[in-house]
Amino acid sequence: MSPRLLGSAAGPPSPPGRGVDRRVGLYAALAALVLALAAVTWTAVGDDPPGGGAAPEASPSPGPTGGLAADAHRPTGESALVDNPLYGTGRLAPLPCPAPELDVRDPSSMEVFLHAVSDCLDDAWTTQFERAGIPFRPPERVFWSDPGRSPCRDYPSAAGAFYCRADTSVYIGTSDVVEKWNGAEDSAVYASLLAHEYAHHVQGESGLLEYYHEQRRLEADRTDQNAWTRRSELQANCLAGVFLGSVRVSYPLEDGDIDAVLADAAATADREGGPEDERTHGSADNSTRWMRHGLDRQEPGACNTWDVEDPSLVE
Repeated sequence: MSPRLLGSAAGPPSPPGRGVDRRVGLYAALAALVLALAAVTWTAVGDDPPGGGAAPEASPSPGPTGGLAADAHRPTGESALVDNPLYGTGRLAPLPCPAPELDVRDPSSMEVFLHAVSDCLDDAWTTQFERAGIPFRPPERVFWSDPGRSPCRDYPSAAGAFYCRADTSVYIGTSDVVEKWNGAEDSAVYASLLAHEYAHHVQGESGLLEYYHEQRRLEADRTDQNAWTRRSELQANCLAGVFLGSVRVSYPLEDGDIDAVLADAAATADREGGPEDERTHGSADNSTRWMRHGLDRQEPGACNTWDVEDPSLVE
């Protein structure tokens, strides 16, 4: 086919300037369409509720700390439990952590106290994760005074404090927690409670929590599921002790404060003689034993509840 016939079938040739202008206009229109579609997509994603709706209390969802780059460097599988790099990082070495005076009857005083201790926790665990070569971002803090809803549960709830992995946040009611702890006035009790919930975030950031949840879900029997839960809770007790022991001088924690923390660990353990399907936190002896172990050793490697030769230590 000759060029003349092709040109004839397509119509008369456009003037040189008009052809260029038409192509430029077409490209501009396409670019505008792409930008418009991108804006619609961004709005749709941004309107989704945080966490994608209800989730288990310690859901393995990555939350705001997610991302392929971070996850690629986070331990996975059984080694995340029994041979986590965090276990080999030695003793915690936080900056001095002088806690402010706490008036448990004043919610604003409780909030100031919780933020001060959280700052210390952020510093200590950020350094520890850097040593381990694992990415870490501190949890969000929700120190609430009014009822609300998290992606994991509504609050207030049966627990005065909880950690929600779906939005990587620690939730504590500034008045509710005092009521549930019968008005306890020793600030160390609330520092210990905060450090325990923070420890669940440490488990999540280290890759441990995700594998634990996977394995727990595979258990058909409730008592077998609880055996996994007890190890997680006892480890969190120990990790809380690790932190408290590391700041004991600058906090400061006297012997009476340590006694109060250990008594609280016993009080929040499983009821002696309670039903097996409700045993999720360990016996009073084990709850205090792991807390004391953390206080004395002050290193995450002391808290490997997943690899113990004596199973009675995690009952």
